[in-house]
Amino acid sequence: MYIVVFMTCPDEDDARFISRLILERRLAACVNVIPGVTSRFWWGKKKSRIHESREVMLMAKTKQALLRELTRLIKEKHQYETPEVIAIPIIGGSKEYTKWINEETKRQ
Repeated sequence: MYIVVFMTCPDEDDARFISRLILERRLAACVNVIPGVTSRFWWGKKKSRIHESREVMLMAKTKQALLRELTRLIKEKHQYETPEVIAIPIIGGSKEYTKWINEETKRQ
């Protein structure tokens, strides 16, 4: 099964670093880097306050079999205490594109 994995980074430098690692390790065929995302979320010691920050969104196209390794990499290299790693299944699309994802990622 093919998936899209969403992650956020605090800035473009971190997003470039993380996306390069993902691609170099063949954990995704493509990573979209989307700057200028505004995130609003509960955070703080008691999670009693809504925070807002500017972030960069990453969207990685990969295989479900690589999700565990991808998540481990993000947790190791990301500067956030709790980095976002959310996977959504790709339920349709062109066969040529999913074939390309398969060819450009690790064999598992």
